[in-house]
Amino acid sequence: MGPVHDIGTNTSRNKSIRKTVFSFKTYQAIVLLLTFFAYASYHATRKTTSIVKGVLDPHTTQLGFSPWTRSYFLKAQQQEQQHSKLQNGWAPFDGVHGTAMLGQIDVAFLAMYSLGMYFTGHLGDRVDLRILLTVGMVGTGLFTALFGVGYWLNIHSFYYFLVVQLLAGVLQSTGWPSVVAVVGNWFGKSKRGLIMGIWNAHTSVGNIAGSLIASACLSYGWGWSFAVPGILITFVGLMVFFFLPVSPDAIGIEKEEYLLKSPEKDKMTEPLLEGKPDKEDKAISFFAAWRIPGVAPFALCLFFSKLVAYTFLYWLPFYITDTAIDGEFLSDSTAGTLSTLFDVGGVIGGILAGHISDRFDARALTAACFMYCAIPAIYFYRIYGSASLYCNIALMLVNGMLVNGPYALITTAVSADLGTHSSLDGNSRALATVTAIIDGTGSVGAAIGPLLTGYISAKSWGAVFIMLMGAALVAGLLLTRLVVAELSTKLESVKLKTAGTASLPEPNLVAHVV
Repeated sequence: MGPVHDIGTNTSRNKSIRKTVFSFKTYQAIVLLLTFFAYASYHATRKTTSIVKGVLDPHTTQLGFSPWTRSYFLKAQQQEQQHSKLQNGWAPFDGVHGTAMLGQIDVAFLAMYSLGMYFTGHLGDRVDLRILLTVGMVGTGLFTALFGVGYWLNIHSFYYFLVVQLLAGVLQSTGWPSVVAVVGNWFGKSKRGLIMGIWNAHTSVGNIAGSLIASACLSYGWGWSFAVPGILITFVGLMVFFFLPVSPDAIGIEKEEYLLKSPEKDKMTEPLLEGKPDKEDKAISFFAAWRIPGVAPFALCLFFSKLVAYTFLYWLPFYITDTAIDGEFLSDSTAGTLSTLFDVGGVIGGILAGHISDRFDARALTAACFMYCAIPAIYFYRIYGSASLYCNIALMLVNGMLVNGPYALITTAVSADLGTHSSLDGNSRALATVTAIIDGTGSVGAAIGPLLTGYISAKSWGAVFIMLMGAALVAGLLLTRLVVAELSTKLESVKLKTAGTASLPEPNLVAHVV
């Protein structure tokens, strides 16, 4: 009787343990929240330089060389500049070449970020994503704080700040491939576009939070504007380490378990990959990831899409101050406030693009249509944006929606789709690599666009807008082959349905009457 008693005890013990495990949808909610705040904290630390830049070099806000967007929270900063420590700037950035030095630091950061993306994404498919994300976040917090340490240690070496930003760029590159891969592991393809479109609002939330924190800390010394965000991202990184479930398999949820819990076979909870249970996945190589159908065209499309998006992001406030709206020039703080509406439109565009692509199951067609529609929107903003403030606001919202919509779609849902492509035969260890390739290529465009604008805008803003319209056109054309393939698939589906309906036997009305 002893063994029987033991079996009953073990069975009841297993049942009690299972009762303490969260439901599958609860785990999904945890993943969304943790990755949302994780990447928002990345952007919060990235945003601090745009706030402090006017303190390091007071001339920066007047010359407009720097690609980083100016924030509407700079009003508080300008009041604090009456303090002697803020008014005189900070060597070596307060000299004649200070603005150029800050621009070089920005370009160096973006260059290392885009290059690092390829390597960290490749690494993400070979190590625990939770560990990689934690190391990246804690490391980002460390080097963000080290930039601020220059304030307390009275450091005035340009190369100190340059090296700190270079290393921060590498560590920042761990974020995007990791969070997209984790979210992709938990969500099926049914509503992935819509969910990731909403989730992608973390970029705007992080930018706003970083602006608020950095501006609030300026009165205590600009070093705190870096130290506090650095501490916060470290804290969030520790939360990720202790609580983030990387995938269902990582916490012991078997495929059969969450399929049985979903009797309606909701594609939100079905496994992303139908790999063979006895087959061990091997991490895909960098060049093999490039050969996955759709990766190259979407990556190149994102290059031009982010070129347009980041040029707006970095230069829009300065363009507004440099352009008379309804015959009047706006102040820096008002221009900063106005420019945030571009981000608001971007959030709407990301959600809308995700929903449309889910509804019609056409990622490439959705992205291409948005980019083509962005061309006249950019033109109208240049021509009619100065007519009145209300016209400027309306056109800015439309541009933010059309420009950031495909950018958000490609970096989230499309990356997750391609990282779980059918050609991988169920291999789940390609998601981070594919995400890194796509966003890394796009980040190169994000660095080049603002850099070119700095030179072109000195001669003509009209030439800048021509460049943006040309880039939007190329971005759409790069998806032509995929768009044709999607349309062909849709037409074939319609033909099959029509043929199936036509082949059905007509009801035998005579027999029915008899």
